[in-house]
Amino acid sequence: MSTTEFSYMGHTAYKMDPKYRVSIPTSWRPAAGEPLYLLSSKTHDMPVIKVLSQKAYDHRKNTVKNSNLSPREKTDLLGTFAMQCRAANVNDQGKLLIPKDLSEAIGIKADSEVVLAGRDLHFEVWSKENHAKVLIIEAPNLENDVLGIF
Repeated sequence: MSTTEFSYMGHTAYKMDPKYRVSIPTSWRPAAGEPLYLLSSKTHDMPVIKVLSQKAYDHRKNTVKNSNLSPREKTDLLGTFAMQCRAANVNDQGKLLIPKDLSEAIGIKADSEVVLAGRDLHFEVWSKENHAKVLIIEAPNLENDVLGIF
């Protein structure tokens, strides 16, 4: 199974369907048979679901393995990471199922609007309200753009 190279960029509003599925942009879909991993997380103290490609999942595991943590700390952290992730797939219609418990934990209900936000190696699923707050928090400060990327 090959890991497709992705760079998830941009953000777009979508509608969660009654079965807690959301359409994924065509360019963000993994190759047939490749899993995605759903990670319940927080950004700026707001709940979010991070959707990791196989490459992003492996990158995080390797970050732990190559760290200066003790073997016991590495084992514990990798165990917690594995426990917090859920394997998922995009169906033939291009939809990703976000289980009801994960969706509701971040404030998303069936038939509600969500925002998919690219974060380079992974993308995130946000409630529309919390994503609006993230945009304000993360608005680029052009005066402090010392690297000139904005």
